[in-house]
Amino acid sequence: MTEYLEKTGQEYEGEHDRPLGAYARIIGVYGTVVAAAAVAAKLTGRRPPERIGPMDVALMAACTHKLARLLAKDPVTSPIRAPFTRFEGVSGPSELKEEPRNTVGELVSCPFCIAQWAATGYAIGLVFAPRATRLVGAAMTAVAASDWLQFAYAKLARSAS
Repeated sequence: MTEYLEKTGQEYEGEHDRPLGAYARIIGVYGTVVAAAAVAAKLTGRRPPERIGPMDVALMAACTHKLARLLAKDPVTSPIRAPFTRFEGVSGPSELKEEPRNTVGELVSCPFCIAQWAATGYAIGLVFAPRATRLVGAAMTAVAASDWLQFAYAKLARSAS
């Protein structure tokens, strides 16, 4: 089996260096977290919400967006990423450009990658602590809206001068 997996990996990679084994481990961790949450929910009698309304989806989307960018790009959270990335410079207002040093660095510096984990955490929160989860979601959504208002204000200020 190991030989087959190695051959498959080599055929997939071609001349590129792709860390398929590390990606498989990350998928395994993600699956383990989801499975553990499902088991914990079953053992404690928690159930998912009967329905997820449009406002819940909007709140979850905005919260996931903001949390993913906060974790993957914000200067204040760079100590979390530092063991796995290398500082390269600034990539935008209040955002850093960092080069991943390993596969974990690829995960923690990519807002698209972190979004999957953030949305899953939010969904798990809706099962175990829906009120607190919605409160955090509302707070992160307000921060995301504030970011957009800051950008709009800056653009208006530039056009007025």
